[in-house]
Amino acid sequence: MSAPILSIKNLTISFNDDAPVVQDVTLHIQAGETVAIVGESGSGKSVTALSTVALLPESAKMSGAISFEGIEMLGADQHTLQGIRGNDISFIFQEPMTSLNPLHTIEKQVSESLALHQNMRGPQARDRVLELLAKVGITDAESRLSAYPHQLSGGQRQRVMIAMALANRPKLLIADEPTTALDVTIQAQILELLADLQRDEGLSILFITHDLGIVRKIADRVYVMQEGRIVESGETNAIFERSSHAYTTKLLNAAPSGRPAPVPDGAAEVLKTKDLRVWFPIQRGIMKRTVGHIKAVNKADLTIRAGETLGIVGESGSGKTTVALAVLRLLKSSGTINFNGQDIQGWRNNAMRPLRKDMQIVFQDPFGSLSPRMTVEEIIAEGLGVHGLKADTNTITDALLEVGLDPDFRDRYPHEFSGGQRQRIAIARAIILKPKLLVLDEPTSALDMTVQVQIVDLLRELQQRYSLAYLFISHDLRVVRALSHKVLVMKDGDIVESGSVDDIFNHPKAKYTQELLMAALN
Repeated sequence: MSAPILSIKNLTISFNDDAPVVQDVTLHIQAGETVAIVGESGSGKSVTALSTVALLPESAKMSGAISFEGIEMLGADQHTLQGIRGNDISFIFQEPMTSLNPLHTIEKQVSESLALHQNMRGPQARDRVLELLAKVGITDAESRLSAYPHQLSGGQRQRVMIAMALANRPKLLIADEPTTALDVTIQAQILELLADLQRDEGLSILFITHDLGIVRKIADRVYVMQEGRIVESGETNAIFERSSHAYTTKLLNAAPSGRPAPVPDGAAEVLKTKDLRVWFPIQRGIMKRTVGHIKAVNKADLTIRAGETLGIVGESGSGKTTVALAVLRLLKSSGTINFNGQDIQGWRNNAMRPLRKDMQIVFQDPFGSLSPRMTVEEIIAEGLGVHGLKADTNTITDALLEVGLDPDFRDRYPHEFSGGQRQRIAIARAIILKPKLLVLDEPTSALDMTVQVQIVDLLRELQQRYSLAYLFISHDLRVVRALSHKVLVMKDGDIVESGSVDDIFNHPKAKYTQELLMAALN
């Protein structure tokens, strides 16, 4: 076997004088090989990857050896590192919207690396940018050169990130959770694109993820990390078929399963919409005349009873979240919205205020929806204060216990918790008001697989205990199947199919539903 393109030996990393976050890690990648590092958040995956080109903060203390094509990277001078970063070793990160500069056009951002490493500018650089955008599947690439990141979809932004990473024909591509935030169909396209690029360009790929389903599709070999250590490694098929470590087995079995409790007979109807429509006007000229509409949602009819979950699935931009915000009366809409037996469409804010405690929402990113300046107790109690309800210590304690958190945590701040714990805090903040309807907007998509299972179990338990009605939005069909009684499938603002979970998953009628299921479950 030839010498590996990247070799890491006995790598240990700590920050300041704290305990090591990476301990005695040894791994290698051969030319043209795809190697995956898997593990839960905090296991040391990304820290290990960033260490390869010295992208860790100055507080990082590293020992061991990192060799790239025979060049020792630990302790290398800046000239050596800058020659390799973005040139021989390129990165693709999880969230392109935070990696791309919102003030620069796509052309400027892709060509920046060409100017830096190859001194390529002008027409020559533009031709290379067009070539790269076409290679990563950006249709009508020339019209996209002047676009800004916010004008592209999530999948298009990730393709631009891949184009930037490929600009200087790297030898090693490090992909850090590049598909986690994407819809299942877009995720499948990105994985297929990476496989094609590897074959055509002869790339080596280090793929970091917590999703073992992805690993099985793309990786030649796997390293499993737990608490900073590699606990198991080997060829992908061997790991999946004959895992020898308990932690690997736990990860392999960490998929949402089971079904929610049946809806009680005679359960009251909590929410019903008829001909719900959300159209955003397109206005032109000084007089702001309406010349057309963006049809975000067309004629959405849905019903949810107490103790029932309605799952809404579809790609980004299909109208899922728009439907949820409309039924909560947070977006202007037309049609009927019947909540708890009352048609609330057109109600003024003052009339809606008493109903707000009965309709709550839990968002995808708990870190973004929890105030960093408030303690857990203040966050959970805030809604009670808004609605003039008593917020005593016993009430807060009960809410924390219901979501499986230690009441002693109530004086801590959000940054002191893991992602799963923060999501439990967000759920506690919602259920303390004893709502009748809970909107769950991608509440598990940013979480590790093992934590996803815990949150799904928690939501099912709370639903059965309080007869909660859930409107559950997700692009993860495995989670939808485990939590929902009924499913709506949306595309381009239209409901293309609806029915029971069994009907949708076992006997899908619409071609689009069939494509979604094929992308997600194969």
